[in-house]
Amino acid sequence: MSKAPQQAPAARHAADSHDLIRVHGARVNNLKDVSIEIPKRRLTVFTGVSGSGKSSLVFDTIAAESQRLINETYSAFVQGFMPTLARPEVDVLEGLTTAITVDQQRMGGDPRSTVGTATDANAMLRILFSRLGKPHIGSPKAFSFNVPSISGAGAVTVERGGKTVKERRSFSITGGMCPRCEGRGAVSDLDLTQLYDADKSLAEGALTIPGYTTAGWNYRLYSESGFIDPEKPIRKYTKKELHDFLHHEPVRMKIAGINMTYEGLVPRIQKSMLAKDKESMQPHIRAFVDRAVTFTSCPDCDGTRLSEAARSSRIGKVNIADACAMQISDLAAWVRGLDEPSVAPLLTTLQHTLDSFVEIGLGYLSLDRSSGTLSGGEAQRVKMIRHLGSSLTDTTYVFDEPTTGLHPHDIQRMNDLLLRLRDKGNTVLVVEHKPEVIAIADHVVDLGPGAGSGGGTVCFEGTVDGLRGSDTITGRHLGDRAALKETVRKPSGTLEIRGASANNLQDVDVDVPLGVLTVITGVAGSGKSSLIHGSLPQRSGATDSGVVSIDQGAIRGSRRSNPATYTGLLEPIRKAFAKANGVKPALFSANSEGACPNCNGAGVIYTDLAMMAGVATTCEECEGKRFDTSVLDYHLGGRDISEVLAMSVDEAEEFFGTGEARTPAAHTILKRLADVGLGYLTLGQPLTTLSGGERQRLKLATHMAEKGGVYVLDEPTTGLHLADVEQLLGLLDRLVDSGKSVIVIEHHQAVMAHADWIIDLGPGAGHDGGRIVFEGTPSALVAARSTLTAEHLAAYVGA
Repeated sequence: MSKAPQQAPAARHAADSHDLIRVHGARVNNLKDVSIEIPKRRLTVFTGVSGSGKSSLVFDTIAAESQRLINETYSAFVQGFMPTLARPEVDVLEGLTTAITVDQQRMGGDPRSTVGTATDANAMLRILFSRLGKPHIGSPKAFSFNVPSISGAGAVTVERGGKTVKERRSFSITGGMCPRCEGRGAVSDLDLTQLYDADKSLAEGALTIPGYTTAGWNYRLYSESGFIDPEKPIRKYTKKELHDFLHHEPVRMKIAGINMTYEGLVPRIQKSMLAKDKESMQPHIRAFVDRAVTFTSCPDCDGTRLSEAARSSRIGKVNIADACAMQISDLAAWVRGLDEPSVAPLLTTLQHTLDSFVEIGLGYLSLDRSSGTLSGGEAQRVKMIRHLGSSLTDTTYVFDEPTTGLHPHDIQRMNDLLLRLRDKGNTVLVVEHKPEVIAIADHVVDLGPGAGSGGGTVCFEGTVDGLRGSDTITGRHLGDRAALKETVRKPSGTLEIRGASANNLQDVDVDVPLGVLTVITGVAGSGKSSLIHGSLPQRSGATDSGVVSIDQGAIRGSRRSNPATYTGLLEPIRKAFAKANGVKPALFSANSEGACPNCNGAGVIYTDLAMMAGVATTCEECEGKRFDTSVLDYHLGGRDISEVLAMSVDEAEEFFGTGEARTPAAHTILKRLADVGLGYLTLGQPLTTLSGGERQRLKLATHMAEKGGVYVLDEPTTGLHLADVEQLLGLLDRLVDSGKSVIVIEHHQAVMAHADWIIDLGPGAGHDGGRIVFEGTPSALVAARSTLTAEHLAAYVGA
């Protein structure tokens, strides 16, 4: 019997050989000619201390180049409408696939942006109510709080058959916007008692607004306008006089021979003060605005943002406002109970979106929650929702610390999602510090060894076991476990919170101890932030200026802002330079008189190339130093201002601490920056290049100057490497030992173990949470094992 000839193994198809992303010579930010190969269709975790270059490699090199190449596939006309991206500084980038970036950027703080609008769940609900709602009130627009109801009529001219014909046309659009609050859900009113003293006349100085002194032009505008009698007390004004004084529309007039515009006091204040960003106001004006402006829920729509007509249409007993106010896990159950074959595809898609919320651990949110109030971790998980059910494969997903704000109990759920995305054939790149996430990696890239100029090189590349055995900082600290304190501090007093009911809190009574390190724990959505930020009494007194709250809000600042300007450090430095050289301090600011005239103090010249990526070239006049050459002739301690701004915090601390350049005010600020672990930062480094962890620590260093008795920190371990957590605990100890009370909202078990007192909220999230499930010492929590936090803390400390 003849045997069939054995077939030779088929040669590998050429298309199957592209299974690596190759990066050669990456030099973005602090990267030092980094060359790595990342396996495709695997989960790769990037580790390293905060500021070591992880985000520069993953986001600013790989993801940025992928996005730029995709943009180049569009026509030049379309590219003109898209953001222009410059090519990252890298020699070779091969094997890239389409990158989908899911970062921790906070969502827009516009009051009309909600969780529902950000995820398209609202759009689907609007269609659902326009089809099934009784009574029928119109198209989906009739249920949108962003669309006002408008109508109009008039004559139009039409060319028809060579003749010009005039026709009458009318139109109307039925929108769902509440006319009173214009879809914002809240109305702001000026408290008139804060604007003037009604018992006085203008001549007697009735106005109590900053900048409205009796001798100033603002005052003369009203007293010499002729609309009102300046000698008459405001309380005795007639109805017309009061209207002219408070609400008169703008009108041109001459006062003391000068052309001016007169308008009522209320619109004038709204334009001059309320339209500005509160952060940029001077402190006394900000204090006035806080006193004078009151925000209340809109009385017409009850805060729902919707018109009466939109609220009148119901499916069963539920209108669209009720649906948006439901906890998403409850809304998913309600949608599941609707049996309407006519809208079956819509119900299926809506059901999938709502189930994704629950699956990702955000079932406790409601669709009407303003997206600006979400934490960084919540915002990132909301952005993930649209990718969970995606049919795309062979895509690169890039995540920035996806476990931020997650309780240890929820991290396993997030790990499952990352693995599911990988198993569909996608490349998953994750920047992460948590050992639980590093443990599931197929491939690990560890950057370092230090931060800033001390980092930017690859210290290790390989498996998790290989990382554990390596001698890198991450490898050495991967098995770190903080032990429970043997002795805890005794409280010096208590802060009483009584009947707290903000958001999901269920009439909570709790005593927060003072003079100790208190940690507030609980699963995401259990009510931690509501309890502390929403219910903590703002205390004030002669020796205690109250509560200093340091949240995760983004730092405002352009590329001209840097650690020196943000912390107020530049002020004493400029004065020291001015005093030493006998010139004006303004010369030593690159945003003022000292700026290089060629680049206006930016250090680079930007050339706009329309739809192609703009080019930034170093200014030839100042060579990127940002200052006029004449300014660089002035020295302090043998250094000019550009050399001082190029120093690291550690170098500058030594420089301003002793010798000719000794400046105590600058040295104090630099010491605080070093205390929070930012010794490697350059004083003139743009704020836009700082990582999330660096920004929060910069904020912490700035607030440490405030004379607060109680410090509230919101997840200070965000973006911190395992090695840096120890340093943070030391800083918290120093704060407490100096007589401060420190309250930390935190999920990190090392911080819990280090606490003097723990308050645990739960047992679940949303309406399943909002209660105190434990209060006591960490060792008592571990011994009781009565909550989810207790179980995970016990496992962490090996109890």
